[in-house]
Amino acid sequence: MNGVTDHAFRQIQKRYGCPDVVMTEFTPVDGICAGADALLKDLLYDEAQRPILAQVYGSVPEEFHTAAVILCQLGFDGIDVNMGCPSRAVASRGSGAALIRTPGLAQQIIRATKRGVADWMNGRTVRDCLTIPGQFAEQVEAQHRRLPEPYRQHRGIPVSVKTRTGYDRPVVQEWIPALLECSPDAIGIHGRTLSQGYSGEANWDHIGHAAELAAGSGCSILGNGDVRSWEDAQDKAQSFQVAGALIGRASYGNPHVFRPAGVPESTEAGGGQRKPHSYRILEIAMEHARLYEESFSRLPGYHFLPMRKHLSWYAKHVPSASYLRRALAQTSSVEEAEAVIKEYLEYRRGWND
Repeated sequence: MNGVTDHAFRQIQKRYGCPDVVMTEFTPVDGICAGADALLKDLLYDEAQRPILAQVYGSVPEEFHTAAVILCQLGFDGIDVNMGCPSRAVASRGSGAALIRTPGLAQQIIRATKRGVADWMNGRTVRDCLTIPGQFAEQVEAQHRRLPEPYRQHRGIPVSVKTRTGYDRPVVQEWIPALLECSPDAIGIHGRTLSQGYSGEANWDHIGHAAELAAGSGCSILGNGDVRSWEDAQDKAQSFQVAGALIGRASYGNPHVFRPAGVPESTEAGGGQRKPHSYRILEIAMEHARLYEESFSRLPGYHFLPMRKHLSWYAKHVPSASYLRRALAQTSSVEEAEAVIKEYLEYRRGWND
């Protein structure tokens, strides 16, 4: 979900789908520790998105410790440690799903993250993290001051892990108990190995086995992989005895995926798969584009290009989708996108007449 689940995307998902919890794009802990100002964009959120988890990745335990203190001060409701990303660029650095091959290091990372949360609860702040540049610390403190009073307290927050069933083969029997030794609050497990990437079908039997291994531990197991609707999530959670299901790619251009069939803003489509109303979704697409521009246009290096993929995903739900997607893929501003959609709707209206 990197490059997808930014502030604007999450805002739309919460507004029209209302998922139980959302998380940020995964953010490198080494960048946080270096005080990279640009990463504060990835950690931007507002109160409407709660509960919200900050997802982070890396391979150095002490960097997770420092990042945890800062994320607590930024007011997040939890920290999710990514041990499942299959990207070669991430795995080659020993991060993401590569940590499945180094369970000892993975354990150190979880414990360091939890220690950072504990240190925050005991009064530690960004100013006690000696490697953090002063300007970055000031920005963290400024965001902290803007939080509602309850979230400015030195409260504890849960630490969870997002992972896969294995690296080049399933190793659930060994991998999940290694994680459980560190008492994470939850483990989200994707039913594929790193080598599979997103090919083939997710193996939910392996996810169910992870749930069996975690029974009685106090750690919630969440399943992930090929969940295509709210009903599908409910069926899989019940069938494989997991505490819940994570939805990722099925939410692209479709925030209604988090709602049961028949609720407002959605209609039934063929093949048993729920789709949003074809023209209403274009209104949501433009709302998303305007929110994206409002959120990021003042930041250095802003451009509209990342929004194009979202517009294309929304457009796939309407008639003549290929034409509309091509046109939206060439837009460079909200105004251009609105003009394309207006022309499309006028064309469709004339066709219907």
